[in-house]
Amino acid sequence: MRNVPKWALLSAAGAPVFLVGGWTLGASRRRGGFNSVTDTISALAARGADDRWIMTSALAGLGICHVVTAIGLRPAALPGRVLHATGGVATVLVAAFPQPVVGSSRAHVLAAGLGFISLSVWPLFASRRGRGVPVGLRPAEGLAAAAVLLGLLGWFAVEFYSHGDRVGLAERAVSGAQALCPLIIAVAAARAVRGERVAG
Repeated sequence: MRNVPKWALLSAAGAPVFLVGGWTLGASRRRGGFNSVTDTISALAARGADDRWIMTSALAGLGICHVVTAIGLRPAALPGRVLHATGGVATVLVAAFPQPVVGSSRAHVLAAGLGFISLSVWPLFASRRGRGVPVGLRPAEGLAAAAVLLGLLGWFAVEFYSHGDRVGLAERAVSGAQALCPLIIAVAAARAVRGERVAG
């Protein structure tokens, strides 16, 4: 089983830092306040938003972290790594196509949709069968992770399309879980591979 390089672990750790740091700092710079329960992350990077560069940079950094982690997560199956990287590229596109002051951007919505779906299902396709598969990359674990992420995504979709009053909370829950999932899998895989080599 191939090891997870340190730079992939660093990028995996960077993803939640960029995301949570971006929405925290971006919200603090918003004149008139910002309600993280009712307002979306995209609103912090929308055209005309106060210091929109903060959340825009954070989204771009988050996407790059996903791509780098996908490249370095060598114990994972290739289809899952491709989906993970696809989610990262889509996240960068979300930053590149911000929401307008009024209305919605089709490119933004399409990129966000692609990113949310890819980052929800990749653990399932990253799983492997056989002996010696690291924790986090076994089929049952991949299925469980994808089920949780898709459940959170479903909650966000319901809130978003019904104009619910917890759309911001739902979006933070799903995006936060998607940012943490690669870190958990990468750390578990790296420990398992190291342990296997020591035992060998």
